[in-house]
Amino acid sequence: MGADRSPETQLEETVGLALAISLTIVSRRAVFLNRPRPSTLFGGGLVDEVRDRINTSDIDLVIIGGPLTPVQQRNLERAWKCKVIDRTGLILEIFGARARTREGQHQVELAALSYQRSRLVRSWTHLERQRGGFGFVGGPGESQIEIDRRLIDDRITRLKLELQKVRRTRGLHRQARARVPYPLIAFAGYTNAGKSTLFNRITDANVFAEDMLFATLDPTMRQLELPSGRTAILSDTVGFISDLPTDLIAAFRATLEEVTAADVIVHVRDCAHPDTDSQCDDVKGILDNLLDGAAHSDDNGEGKVAPTLVEVLNKVDLIDDEERSFLSERVRNNNDILMVSAQTGEGCTAFLERIDTILAADGSVVTFDVSFTDGAALAWLYEKGEVIHRHDSDGFARVRVRLARRDIARFRRRIGDDIVERE
Repeated sequence: MGADRSPETQLEETVGLALAISLTIVSRRAVFLNRPRPSTLFGGGLVDEVRDRINTSDIDLVIIGGPLTPVQQRNLERAWKCKVIDRTGLILEIFGARARTREGQHQVELAALSYQRSRLVRSWTHLERQRGGFGFVGGPGESQIEIDRRLIDDRITRLKLELQKVRRTRGLHRQARARVPYPLIAFAGYTNAGKSTLFNRITDANVFAEDMLFATLDPTMRQLELPSGRTAILSDTVGFISDLPTDLIAAFRATLEEVTAADVIVHVRDCAHPDTDSQCDDVKGILDNLLDGAAHSDDNGEGKVAPTLVEVLNKVDLIDDEERSFLSERVRNNNDILMVSAQTGEGCTAFLERIDTILAADGSVVTFDVSFTDGAALAWLYEKGEVIHRHDSDGFARVRVRLARRDIARFRRRIGDDIVERE
């Protein structure tokens, strides 16, 4: 895990991941490794010590809060005579147990198959089971490796085909939203930062929100009316985490496209967490990669306005007066940082007003020639912009209008080549 985090918070995060799938913690320990062993990660003395504890406490599973190579995992399982999983396997198991939509289940299963293919330390008969999860913390022993590999490859091929269909469908949905001119606001943040609680608070929704890691996996979208009367779409997305498995980011690309397509990204932070700054760096790193991958372009290859990033310091009800004073000074010096408590509602009105201001700001004056037959386009311009001048002739209305940058981009996507834009 991240080198800038304290061993205690790293250990607590691993414990939190285990508790997220209702595992019982018998023992926990932070281990410092100067020279990790290629064969077992740990030295022989520690391997023997853990084996003795496993035998005396009747332990069924050992979780390593970092990455294990296939060889290290296999050797530790042989030495300890119990199942051993690393951080990636644990996260994938949580995702497999929690995903509810067909898309989410396919995405997680693809990541799990890609991760496990190189290991093949267990039978893949769990692919036929109906319960959640991927067998990292339960299931049968080693068997039929060649058959398993063929089953995995066939399943990966089928899943990729299914996800291609999902992405095409999601692309059509985005195009439909572009024609219905509602801006998209996406919540992003570290897992358990309070995104779903804030989502519920401002939309009166009933999204599952608990004090546990990865309470939300499948994206949820709701319509939101802002203080000005403007309508927006709010999207709650999966939480990020340090050292998020690469395969999982790739597999969740379709889901995370909601973030890259947003007009405003709201980075929700748990300001009461001792490692809030490190968590912030992790989220920003993942967001930067996602936005770079999207290249800020729409399906037609035209330039898309980069989303505005708003930082929301959540859980201010859990910090002391000194920390609150420090954060308040920081907020006063930056309009794109706000303090809220999703639990009590503090700051939520100011948050909505700030989003409203962002969406209405940064206007430009543009001119369009719109056919009289496209009454919907004309009505859209009058509704979303300030019409400065209009001249009607030859079946067209030449409309000079002031629009927000995001609305200009949205209108261009909506009309395609049907309307002429003038200098």
